[in-house]
Amino acid sequence: MTTLVHAQRLVGLPDDESGEGWIEIDDDRILGAGRGAPSRTPDLVLDGGILAPGLIDAQINGAFSVDFADADADEVRDVAVRMLATGVTAMVPTFITATVDQLVEQVSRYDAARATSNDAGGATRLLAAHVEGPFLSPRRRGAHREALLVDPTPERIAPLIGLRDAISYVTLAPEREGALEAIKTFVAAGIRVAVGHSDATVDQVSAAADAGATLVTHLYNAQSPFHHRAPGVVGAALTDPRLTVGMIVDAHHVEPAAVRLAFAAAAGRVMLVTDAVAALGMPPGVYELGGDQLEVTAGQPALRADGTIAGAAEPLDADLGHATAFGIGLVDAIRAATRTPADALGVTDLGRIEAGARADLVLLGDDLRARATWLGGTRVWFADDTIHEGPDATVASGQL
Repeated sequence: MTTLVHAQRLVGLPDDESGEGWIEIDDDRILGAGRGAPSRTPDLVLDGGILAPGLIDAQINGAFSVDFADADADEVRDVAVRMLATGVTAMVPTFITATVDQLVEQVSRYDAARATSNDAGGATRLLAAHVEGPFLSPRRRGAHREALLVDPTPERIAPLIGLRDAISYVTLAPEREGALEAIKTFVAAGIRVAVGHSDATVDQVSAAADAGATLVTHLYNAQSPFHHRAPGVVGAALTDPRLTVGMIVDAHHVEPAAVRLAFAAAAGRVMLVTDAVAALGMPPGVYELGGDQLEVTAGQPALRADGTIAGAAEPLDADLGHATAFGIGLVDAIRAATRTPADALGVTDLGRIEAGARADLVLLGDDLRARATWLGGTRVWFADDTIHEGPDATVASGQL
């Protein structure tokens, strides 16, 4: 038996528009979707808010006091359940610089927890991990510990290649010795590569893309900036159509004009990421990232003791609000948190509303914060009464 949903504002169809639309769901997949009113009485009517594909966070270090680097299976599951309240239906936990042996242990532990949680269902889908380091530039290390930064030699990357099914992508600096060969090896093994924490020239980034790199980690942050005679990583990211660029739009990491520039220059290639740390969803205090202590004060990003920004503390739905407040169109902002990361990560049955896709959905309020979340067509979280189910369903202005 199918379920028919009618929404006054639907975003995520292939037409890249916002307006009235419908979705028909069969089991956990979308059977069909279109614009206008459905041909029969719907089972679910949404007259308030914006119905969109579930959000995908492609870079998150932790949340709710949990750092994924140290998390056990119960803690990973707890974060996955609680992330539903932010509208995130799939996420990529990030593991920052440590020794290769430590990273192998952390990612292996996470991968076991990932399988257990995904099998149980009812929680944000856990995708394969992001390994951010240790093959980074000391000059652009950000919050990463300099003493642990190394070149990506064949011996060092081999243990990570052995975890190919557990790793979505690796971030590295392409100017490091052996990096181009490492990129080729990672890509041949099915692991995507991002350029990040890098002081590379535009030519070095282009060479990385030639070798198979397809991503840029947190555009503008911890990378060589744009100059008209030395475009750097930023210049390459904004002009090379082979690269999907992650960006943290939390009103702290990137100025509004730079956000607008990225969306204009790299249209369709920007993906919103939180880069959130354990402080997400928690009160101000001291938290941990990769073994270092971070301090979070109200309204500010996480900071190391030396004042370096070290991740964020805002959820992805809040970043949607920042993006639109900075002048990004609603459809473009939502695409950057849904279809674009799904395509960049190769999970093309997520992040879209079309036949065959998983029925992972989020209802956003006018402030673009999550109001309800569905996984595989099942409502798994809701915050208000904008939803009414049944053959006589009618909702006006968000009220029954």
